Amino acid sequence: MDFQVPALRAWDDFFPGSDRFARPDFRDISKWNNRVVSNLLYYQTNYMVVAAIVISIVGFLSPFNMILGGSVVVLVFTGFVWAAQNKDVLRRLKKQYPTTFVMVVMLSSYFLISFFGGVMVFVFGITFPLLLMFIHASLRLRNIKNKLENKMEGIGLKKTPMGIILDALEQQEDSFNKFADIISKGKE
Repeated sequence: MDFQVPALRAWDDFFPGSDRFARPDFRDISKWNNRVVSNLLYYQTNYMVVAAIVISIVGFLSPFNMILGGSVVVLVFTGFVWAAQNKDVLRRLKKQYPTTFVMVVMLSSYFLISFFGGVMVFVFGITFPLLLMFIHASLRLRNIKNKLENKMEGIGLKKTPMGIILDALEQQEDSFNKFADIISKGKE
């Protein structure tokens, strides 16, 4: 498996006029989830740049608290993913409600960080970039290039940082299973 960091998408593609943004259909959660996952994969390098800028600004203002907050979030996320692999209840929660799972990780991180007094750094340095990513991924309509790139990621032709995170949240399996079903039907 070839690990790649995708190319930085053009900023006018990442944030074009309002004609490429639309409110998601809140009644169809699976379609909304598909849009979010697709955009997270397609624009992941742009999201990393935006997050790095915000994290750098907050980290410059409060480096110790930023390192502490980032470490706590990574450790809590890793712990929850490990627990979800070993407990069926958490596995189902992670698979069926990935947003809820991430919210539980973030709230747990928040409470741990509040003991150390770095809450504002957590809010602005960690939560704010994640919120920006989620809002953009929810509102940005997909295009043909987006769908093609995501199929390559979904069937395992390439592996990216966001793909690894989404695999940990079990948000990639459905596209792979669908592709495997298409191949098996084609062989019959």
